Amino acid sequence: MNHTGSELPGDVAGQRPFILSSSCPASFELTESGACSLVTRYQFYDSVQQRGVGGTQTALPKHRSGFTAQQIDLGRYLFFDPLLSQDGSLSCAGCHHPELGFSDGLGRSIGIGKEPTGRGAPSLWNMTFLTSFFWDARADSLEQQARGPLYDKKEMANTPAQLLASIRSNAYYPEMFAQAFPGLDGPTLEQLYSALAAFQSSLISLNSRYDQYAHGFHQALTADEVAGLNVFRSFVARCAECHQPPLFTNNQVAVIGTPEPDGLPFDSGAEKTFNSAKLRGGFKVPSLRNISKTAPYMHSGRFKRLRDAVAFYNKGRGHAVPKNEQLQLHWHIREPKLTDEEMDRLVDFLGALTDESLLPQIPQVLPSGLKPVQSLPVAETAGEQKVLATETVATITTSNVTINQGN
Repeated sequence: MNHTGSELPGDVAGQRPFILSSSCPASFELTESGACSLVTRYQFYDSVQQRGVGGTQTALPKHRSGFTAQQIDLGRYLFFDPLLSQDGSLSCAGCHHPELGFSDGLGRSIGIGKEPTGRGAPSLWNMTFLTSFFWDARADSLEQQARGPLYDKKEMANTPAQLLASIRSNAYYPEMFAQAFPGLDGPTLEQLYSALAAFQSSLISLNSRYDQYAHGFHQALTADEVAGLNVFRSFVARCAECHQPPLFTNNQVAVIGTPEPDGLPFDSGAEKTFNSAKLRGGFKVPSLRNISKTAPYMHSGRFKRLRDAVAFYNKGRGHAVPKNEQLQLHWHIREPKLTDEEMDRLVDFLGALTDESLLPQIPQVLPSGLKPVQSLPVAETAGEQKVLATETVATITTSNVTINQGN
């Protein structure tokens, strides 16, 4: 993991200040203006024009920039600190764990009330390139997105007044905000949202074996993975039409007719966001990067295995749409009639999109004194890892409630 910031051992750093990092995260360089600027090989490529959908050496979309190293590091502390929740039991990382692809291994995330929310936690990798957020695309900036889980009664359940009071009354955060936003009065909620956006903008995953292959090192992929890439890009499967490389999403909403888990009511998705019946049952096209780390799949975890999610697209247009629903399915959703071999090769290829080389460092000590999400035990299977993740988060939640009640 990348090392950032200065974390001091002891009883909340032994009453000594937290010094925010002045160094940009890996893959970022410090500009003359003092901001951290992302550097990738993709910046040397042209757009997707004349390259063909699914082409390898194509440019990434525009991304957020202009954050300082200190703002990114402040956002890192805030992201892992349960102080941001109403009862001090849940941090952003509780639902977006670094070792689970910045998701949580659950079909529907669990908030402070211990009840499932409406949908699963999307991965946060490469958020800096996105133009809309949440499964239903209801936010158009990272700052706006941050307000959602912070104040949602089923998630972190805080209020703006309590959150601001908690930050301002903390022994360390006011000075840390002053380091990140020098010359400005604070802390303010806008600064908090900006710091969270800065940290999330630094979560970059662009050095998978697929990327090495795309940049010219063709030995990076196995023969089976290359075969899967060819299926992925084919006119028959048409995966790349929506999951467009190199980001592996087109930043759009699509109605694909995915079913809900048994017993759950139909989710209207982006219909409410855009007040459009055409988008009933529509959801953001997620990036496929690190997809092997983020099971279960779809907006509410309908499919436990990646192979099952691939098979869904192969079963025919609208096969899972409830009988009482008339959805306007995306025109790309057809019936490719892939063989079992072709679907297996697709899964092989999707595994080559994993890159966690720039995982941020989880703070060992937080300004609040509460416990951050810890690293997960090594599990022999992905399924075991998901169980361990749930148990780990539950243990930390219980511990933080105890600490909070004692203050």
